[in-house]
Amino acid sequence: MVHEKTIQDLLHEALGLGGDFAEIFIENRFNRSFGMIGGKLESALQGRDFGLGIRIYFGLNSIYTYTNQLKKDHLLEMIRQAVYLKKNNPSVRAVPFRHVIPEDVHQIRHRRIPSEREKIDLMRLSVSGIHDPEGLIQQVRVNYIDYEQRVTIANSDGLFVEDERLRTRLSVGVSALFQGEVQTGHMSQGAFGGFSFYEGINPADLGRESARIAMTTVKAGHAPRGNMPVIIDKGFGGVLFHEASGHGLEATSVAKGISVYSGKVGTQVASPLVTAIDDGTIKGAWGSSVVDDEGTPTKRNVLIEKGVLKGYMIDRFGGLKMGEASTGSARRESYKYEPTSRMTNTFIDQGESDFDEIIEDTEYGLYAKYMGGGSVNPATGEFNFAVMEGYMVRGGKIAEPVRGATLIGRGFDVLKNIDKVGNNLAYGQGMCGSVSGSVPVNVGQPTLRVKSITVGGR
Repeated sequence: MVHEKTIQDLLHEALGLGGDFAEIFIENRFNRSFGMIGGKLESALQGRDFGLGIRIYFGLNSIYTYTNQLKKDHLLEMIRQAVYLKKNNPSVRAVPFRHVIPEDVHQIRHRRIPSEREKIDLMRLSVSGIHDPEGLIQQVRVNYIDYEQRVTIANSDGLFVEDERLRTRLSVGVSALFQGEVQTGHMSQGAFGGFSFYEGINPADLGRESARIAMTTVKAGHAPRGNMPVIIDKGFGGVLFHEASGHGLEATSVAKGISVYSGKVGTQVASPLVTAIDDGTIKGAWGSSVVDDEGTPTKRNVLIEKGVLKGYMIDRFGGLKMGEASTGSARRESYKYEPTSRMTNTFIDQGESDFDEIIEDTEYGLYAKYMGGGSVNPATGEFNFAVMEGYMVRGGKIAEPVRGATLIGRGFDVLKNIDKVGNNLAYGQGMCGSVSGSVPVNVGQPTLRVKSITVGGR
């Protein structure tokens, strides 16, 4: 979309206006989505989004501006307007590019392009196994998305890299009604890759499981409240660590000194059973990419090892403030957002306990089989999370289902109170919103037990 010589001229202009560093992000993205309600196709959308964003550093300050008007004169004027208040002596230097071709273990370019009919058939397959003998189900929604994003990233250090990202996701939501109460179940799966991802899973499982959750919880009694042991199941249970602790480990807050984890590298911040990792290189994982949105190769970053804080997720600008190198963690929703440090595939690593052992070792508590949504304050780590599907544990056995449970506490305290970590690591897919927009993320963990946490209920 933009010639390489034009990119060089834009960077040259930014430096000529006194910038210490400049970076350009060019995006060309094709979006496709389908929505189905009750087995009928309700929406089918596709579109293209393209544009350019440029960020200029002035010491520890930066300016970001973007546009989808890509004529050279307009781009040059956009840069001038963004920095017209700066009064300084420019230090202009040439910007010879070094073209970087990153290794692509995900094989994004080797893919089969499906027809619209195949996508719709996949959506219908995802709900084909739902059975409702009691007539509880009120609504079944299915959503399918995929998008192809091509980016060019160049900066005044001479970096020039092109990357292609393709993601796809299928989700099913089921609502059930019983005695005036409505409960929902929701499941989704996604990948950094193409339609062939669905050949390796059974889409009908998403619908069956969503319906089972809704029909189980709608007839369940209310959860009790109080402090108790809580067993959080594998997979999407990792959203608790993601929200309650993960955001506090991003340079977005650490560099400002407002995170509870600021300045704590080398100290014990969690149980010795806890090792937490953010890994943007996992092949085909929903949150993966070859390079981040500043053109730095993604990495496997060990955040916490056996309870000891080892490091943070750092973007280039955050690293400049912290005096540390980027960890390949810069992300943004699109060219309309300035990048900042974000999670990719974040998880608590494998432990040694069997699932049955964890249940049997718990005399009384709550088993959170599936987590729902929640909120967190990154500065304090205080969180509030809903449990989508929960059960009481009594005498070392899973007992009756309960609904309405919430988990309340501080991420710092929860990590230290983990006393069992399972050996059944799994992942779940979601979208994470922050200052640089909404980005795809994997969350994950094995089954684990928190020996005491506040449960809100009735």
